[in-house]
Order: sequence, then C-alpha cells, then structure tokens
Amino acid sequence: MKTNKPLPKRGTPDFQLLILTLLLVGFGLIMVFSSSSSLAVFSKKFDYDPLHFAKRQLIFSALGFFVMLVTMNINYKKYKKLCIPVFFFSLLMLILVVAVGRTTNGATSWFNLFSGKLGIQPTELAKIATIVYLAALITKKGERIRQWKGGFFPVLIIVGVVAGLIMLQPDLGSTFILVATSGLVIYAGGASLKHITACISLVALGLAVTIGVGSLIEAISGNDAQQAASNDYKIGRIEAYLDPFKDESGTGYNLVQSLIAIGQGGVTGMGYGEGVQKLHYLPNPYNDFIFSVIAEEFGFIGTSIFLLIYLYFIWRGIIIALRCPDPFGTLTGIGIMGLIAIQAFINIGGVTNTIPITGITLPFISYGGSSLLVMMLAMGIMLSISRESNRPQKEEHVKSVVKKDYRSTR
Repeated sequence: MKTNKPLPKRGTPDFQLLILTLLLVGFGLIMVFSSSSSLAVFSKKFDYDPLHFAKRQLIFSALGFFVMLVTMNINYKKYKKLCIPVFFFSLLMLILVVAVGRTTNGATSWFNLFSGKLGIQPTELAKIATIVYLAALITKKGERIRQWKGGFFPVLIIVGVVAGLIMLQPDLGSTFILVATSGLVIYAGGASLKHITACISLVALGLAVTIGVGSLIEAISGNDAQQAASNDYKIGRIEAYLDPFKDESGTGYNLVQSLIAIGQGGVTGMGYGEGVQKLHYLPNPYNDFIFSVIAEEFGFIGTSIFLLIYLYFIWRGIIIALRCPDPFGTLTGIGIMGLIAIQAFINIGGVTNTIPITGITLPFISYGGSSLLVMMLAMGIMLSISRESNRPQKEEHVKSVVKKDYRSTR
C-alpha cells in the first residue's frame, strides 16, 4: 500500500471572501453612478457625461480584479522578500509627492498624470507596504518584539517615519489610520502592552504640544495666510463636530447636509437614484459622503443590511488570518482587515457625526482609483493567505490516499 503521494501544495481561495469582495465592489459601482450622475451631466468639466465617474470606476474595478487575480495566485510568503523594496519605494513616493504633488483641500497628496486626467495617491500604497513590512519584521524578531531596544523601538521608528511623511502633506486622517493599523499589527505580534500604552501617551502629548506651539507661533507672528487658513479649517471641523447646526452655512455645512440625507432616508429609503441631497447639496457625494447617499436611498433597513455584509466581510477576513499556520500570514491578514475596518469606521463615523470628519473614503465603495486598486491588491494577498489556511492537512491527505489505495486493491 503506497501513501507517498505528494501533499497538495496549496488550497483553494476562500470562496466567501472572494464573493463578498466582488459584491462590495459591484455595490460601490452602482452607488458611484447614483451619487455622481446628476453632477456630471451638468458639468462641462466632465463632458456632460452622467457616466463619467462610473466609467472610470469600472475601469479601475477591472484593473483591480486583474491585480487581485494575480496576487491571489502568488504564494503570500514571497511578499516577505518583496515588501522591502516596495516599502522603500513607497517612502520615496511620499517624499516626492510633498515636493511636486497636487494640493487639494489643503493637502499635497496627489500626483497628476496625463495632464491631470489621472491622479495617484501614494499614501494608499504606503499603508499596505507598511503593514506587510511590519508583519515580516515582527515575524523575524519573534519574542524579541517584547524587548524595547532590540525589538519594539526599531519597529516604532519605522511607523514614525511613514507617519511623519504623511503628516507633511498634511493628511491627519491617513496618519491616524496608519498608526492605528500598525499598532494593531504590533500588538498582535506580541509586543508589550506597557510599551504600546507609553507610546500612545507620548503621541497624544506630542500632538497637543504641536498644536499649542503652532497656535502660539501663529499668534505671535500673525502671518502666514496659508497656515492660518489650514488651522482655521481644522478648528472648523472640530467645531462642526461639537455643534454642526451652530454654523449651518459655514463650518457645519457638510455635516448638516449629511445628517439631512441620513434623516430623509427614514426606514425604507427614498429608492435607488431618488436621493435629493446629492443634487448639489451634499459635497463629494460619490466620495467622502457616499454612505450618506446610501442611507438616504436605502433607509435604515438597507443601510443595516449593507453594514451587516460589511461586518461579515471583515470578520471572515480575520478568521482566515487567524487560521493561517504561519505568523507572517496571520499578522499580514490582521493588518489588512484592520486597515479596512478602521478606515470604514472613520468614514462612517465622520458622516454620521460620531467622530469628527477627516475626509477618508469608504473602502470598495467610494469613488477613487488609487484606493480601489490598492484595496483589491490587498484582498488578493488575503485570498493567497486563505489558500494556505485551506490547504489539506497532512493527516487528512494520508487518510484519503490510504482509502483510495484500499479500494483499488479490492
């Protein structure tokens, strides 16, 4: 009786995670069309084409699907070597974007390509590159991550450098997401909670001192108009969060329009495409505030179903990460799903006035080529990890071979 047949190298990708990813991307496509068509059709900038945003999103969805297929068929362990050059490439892009990037809403975070027809945001790549690099580094350090000098501190420096480069743009929302996700990976990797708590305290103190010193310098010098405008913009967001109706036509305008859209949705919603607030009332309805459009058109019931699917998607990814027998795969998976969960919470929390607005997109749903491409690349990595989690165990393989050989001898 022969039992020396080779063990299958890899399992099949997780079918549920794949379907959920495609479902979210598809829903994002129809919501981008619904939220943008009424704006594009009256704009010369968009050639009066109601499908302008939807077509671009469809192109990036197709490219993202191709990227996802490629990355899911590459053994995720190979990313352990690739993560180093990709990480330093992302650092270079973060440096260059501050020097020659496009400034939008006070942040220099975009590269303009093809005469402004295509924009690339290097911060999106930097998030994933940092997660994979941290997972590889922490896996290599092993138990040393609990030490301060040889384990935790070098990892902290890496996160600090990336966060600092993003803050130079400045992009506070993306910085927070990067730091929070990195902290999750570091904690999951076995770092001391005492070290993590101390770092959080120092960051909070440093942020408070920076804001205080900046305000003091501005008060003394009283001049840099651009800096003053930036500070006023940030303070305005805080004031809008505390009381959006205090200045409905000023600092609280965006949030008030978002709350009106959510309120108008009621229980069952106004129906797909029937939303009113997207008609030149709600700013960026196809981007930052797309959740408000979902709430207005599908109501409490539709929004609840959407959130349950989104939560199940995140839960499924976490389960896949935890089932992976390789620490690198587990940490990478936790980092990717943590990134999606944190970013979704910040977006939805902002438009519902649960937390201050930060201008963060909703993963897979909001319009944006860079974000969608990187997110689908990340899901390709997750599906590659799931193939390892689904790989037949040695014992089960031997049993199946023995059973087959036994039947053949009868």
